[in-house]
Amino acid sequence: MLDIAEELNRWVEQGRDFAVATVVAVGGSAPRRPGAALAVDTDGTAIGSVSGGCVEGAVYELCEQALRDGETVLERFGYSDEDAFAVGLTCGGIIDILVTPVRAADPARPVLASALTAAARGEAAAVARIVSGPAELLGRALTVRPDGSHEGGFGAHPELDRTVAAEAGAFLDAGRTGTLEIGEQGSRCGAPLTLLIESSVPPPRMIVFGAIDFASALVRVGKFLGHHVTVCDARPVFATRARFPEADEIVVEWPRTYLERTSVDARTVLCVLTHDAKFDVPLLELALRLPVAYVGAMGSRRTHLDRNARLREAGVTDLELARLRSPIGLDLGARTPEETALSIAAEIVANRRGGSGVSLTGAHTPIHHDGTAAPTGRIGSVA
Repeated sequence: MLDIAEELNRWVEQGRDFAVATVVAVGGSAPRRPGAALAVDTDGTAIGSVSGGCVEGAVYELCEQALRDGETVLERFGYSDEDAFAVGLTCGGIIDILVTPVRAADPARPVLASALTAAARGEAAAVARIVSGPAELLGRALTVRPDGSHEGGFGAHPELDRTVAAEAGAFLDAGRTGTLEIGEQGSRCGAPLTLLIESSVPPPRMIVFGAIDFASALVRVGKFLGHHVTVCDARPVFATRARFPEADEIVVEWPRTYLERTSVDARTVLCVLTHDAKFDVPLLELALRLPVAYVGAMGSRRTHLDRNARLREAGVTDLELARLRSPIGLDLGARTPEETALSIAAEIVANRRGGSGVSLTGAHTPIHHDGTAAPTGRIGSVA
């Protein structure tokens, strides 16, 4: 639900009633992950997707039904052996979908509205909903913020709300979306409840060092992938809004100085495109020691070898150098700035998701990986 928060928040502000269908769990080759959502309002307008097209029609009808009767339902869709064109996932997967009405009279509406507003503003929030359990609990929700505060609840037992708030806070800290099973009274024993906990966190950062033509293409791709993109260059004549209209930030500052003072985390991507030793070496000396997701440095193989030698002279260890993606990007034979940006983006996605980067044709690896790969901290560069 939070993945379409911006549109849903507008519906809430306009006073619209709607029903939202959210992917709770997946199996096999299902195309969307838990948290993916499709919503339908009383006029029949639909936004979002739960399956990439496989079961959208059936889910649309479930949303319409939920708006009529006010009932929250859990539905499973899967592959039909008898008729591959029947309602189901012909790709062979299985998805469980929670359909929740969000009407003006529903007690959970203000709670869900709070989570949607936060997510639409780019603020961190998590929302928990009952997927399976006593009928009186279905449709209720609890929203948690990073400071531990929460609103809403399930009304069954005070300890249940406290436990769910704590668990949702842990999901939020990790930026995770998934299901959780606990007892009705908030313990690990007793009749089990299954909850869906959705987390929305600010977009991951991409910091592009070097205001060159390749950087302009990479900014566009980074925005397309959902990053908050910053361009940093010490040369004011190049680091301008006119050259990078789609960047979220443009910083005129020595690259290492900026990296020392700005905030990064385990999702941050650093792309060093300057291929100038006076900028690169001090910057990478610091970058290789930071807990970021990916760092890449542009340059030829000769530049790469020279840069590595300079980094070793600066005290960077072989273990730290092993994190470096250099030359940056996957081997696509890229030449233009746009092709190079695509090769860098492909490597960033493969690094994040645990992909191999090889062609799927003839491969026996999964098309969709189970989840986000643990950050490897590897870093890169393109010839």
